[in-house]
Amino acid sequence: MRADPHPMNLQRLTALQEFGIMDTPPETEFSEITDLLADLLEVPVALITFVDNDRQWFKANTGLDFTETPVDQAICAHALLQNDLLEIPDTLEDPRTADNPLCLGPDGVRFYAGQPMVTRAGLPLGSLCVLDRKPRQLSPVQRRLLRVMADQIMRQLELRVALEAQNVLQSEADHRVKNSLQSMSAIVRIYTRTVQDGAALEALGAIQRRIDAVAALHEELQNDDGSASVDSAAYLTRVMNLLQESAPANISFRTRFAPAMLRSDQAANLAMIISEFTANSIKHAFPDGIEGEISVHLDLTETGFFRLECADNGVGQETDDQPRSRTSGIGLSLVSAAAASLGGTDTTELTTDGSRLVLEFHDDRMEDAPTQEPLLSDRK
Repeated sequence: MRADPHPMNLQRLTALQEFGIMDTPPETEFSEITDLLADLLEVPVALITFVDNDRQWFKANTGLDFTETPVDQAICAHALLQNDLLEIPDTLEDPRTADNPLCLGPDGVRFYAGQPMVTRAGLPLGSLCVLDRKPRQLSPVQRRLLRVMADQIMRQLELRVALEAQNVLQSEADHRVKNSLQSMSAIVRIYTRTVQDGAALEALGAIQRRIDAVAALHEELQNDDGSASVDSAAYLTRVMNLLQESAPANISFRTRFAPAMLRSDQAANLAMIISEFTANSIKHAFPDGIEGEISVHLDLTETGFFRLECADNGVGQETDDQPRSRTSGIGLSLVSAAAASLGGTDTTELTTDGSRLVLEFHDDRMEDAPTQEPLLSDRK
């Protein structure tokens, strides 16, 4: 006897399609449920089934050598019409199953118990069921087990849908953020080409570097594990690549970054300091196209401190009367603010051999650094 359609069959089929579960590959977490259920209830067959318009399909299958049946043979289609567990002690004595081909013959199904898997909107998609080849009845504890496990399967499926929706929204948000940063960067570049005032150009340059660093940080955070931490080596290398794009051909870069995880705010502040030092060196340290090098190192000391050292070998101090640092104005303010945010101590000096900045800070929540070599780079 074929089961009547569910009273809300159209909505039910729409929900089943939205879950995207039909015809998906076998998954261990579902197969483990039917295997365990077969053992605990001492039945030869346990199934996780989903009932479509013209067939029932088994997401997990313990004990059968086929993966679906026509809907007119689906005992689970009868279970979908129940508000609770459907238990048929002897299928040959029940008019809903007495003529079912699956129940006939010496190896036919003689016992069925199925708990509907129902969405929060009250729509049954399928059932968690057990079958036996002899008549029997479940105990109260066994019925409870079926109910609980069916509910847990449904909650897991709903969680998957929610996570997928969240990923879609996150992807859209990331796309919008990326486009916004690109638009801001383009606007700053346009203004930079029309401004003649030196102080304004300095401010626009600092804004441009900040936008580029935030964009790079955004790219790294998109690839993280949700911990809001970034790989210092990967992120700072990305920042240095952006800075190198604006550097003249006569300046080379040498970097070494410890392979440690940093909080996103720490990474952003380090990028600020490195960007301002590098921009200052590019502007002042190598006049008339003289060749030189800018080096940036981030090391992790044995005492748990990070040590950032930025240096160049460009034009330095000629007399003791000259300033001790080339960093001034907006750049100095940004470096000082970033260093303070890191809770570290920084020193800058201008010598006859060039300029140098050293910053040390400690992160009590720092994750253990991977046991690998620092990321090195020597680029022209």
